[in-house]
Amino acid sequence: MSAFIEETKCLLPRIAFLACGCFSPPTPMHLRMFEIARDHFEMNEMHKVVGGIISPTHDSYGKKGLAPSADRLAMVKLALQSSTWIRLSDWEVNHPQWVRTRSVLQYHQNYMNNYVNSPGDKEQSGPLPGWLPYNLRERKDPIQLRLLCGADLLESFAKPGLWADEDIEDIVANHGLVVITRFGSNPERFIFESDILTKYQRNITLITNWVPNEVSSSLVRRLLNRGQSVKYLLDDLVLEYIKRTGLYNMKSSRVTQDAPHGGEL
Repeated sequence: MSAFIEETKCLLPRIAFLACGCFSPPTPMHLRMFEIARDHFEMNEMHKVVGGIISPTHDSYGKKGLAPSADRLAMVKLALQSSTWIRLSDWEVNHPQWVRTRSVLQYHQNYMNNYVNSPGDKEQSGPLPGWLPYNLRERKDPIQLRLLCGADLLESFAKPGLWADEDIEDIVANHGLVVITRFGSNPERFIFESDILTKYQRNITLITNWVPNEVSSSLVRRLLNRGQSVKYLLDDLVLEYIKRTGLYNMKSSRVTQDAPHGGEL
């Protein structure tokens, strides 16, 4: 019976998740979303999840509190050291200018499927990118890359001038959304109130996060700016990096407070 189950899993459609955003700094919830999404799809035997990708936004995005891309990449790398399947893509930050989410999804999905269908590694021009999931060539079927996000991004679709309708339609129609929602929220209402989202609602997966975590990047930046502790709100390696580089106007009075005796930050 177990062999039959494993064979059935091998026939499931393949998907990967991509999360876009500032990640300034990356919080544990940014990574938890990937784990929650993978559990949902694999436990319900809907799809085979082949990988997760984090794509920090370009420096020219210009959002308040946005640390330089080099620092954000470094922090995400540190935060991902404990993950075996979520990877970092620097394609977006290395682009000449800010890139629309639609284009980020298209690039990564096309690259994966072109790689799957190419004859071999020798056909690739240059080294493979570090974000590429392992073992993609075990099968030849295409991979659908879905945008992984929180309910706040879904709600942002309704803000005038923030998203172009053609971008929303392309993202939902050709990729799909995986939305991690909070208990008590009502994302169905936002879908109902949008003609585009309603049209493609079959491509929107809503997953309730039953373990609330309200720690956001903006909250972490606010505490750091006030000189308050954020220990246990961030990965220790990420926090050490912030202390060492002095990001987010971190108050010096708390920099060495939690350092081990004889340690150096």
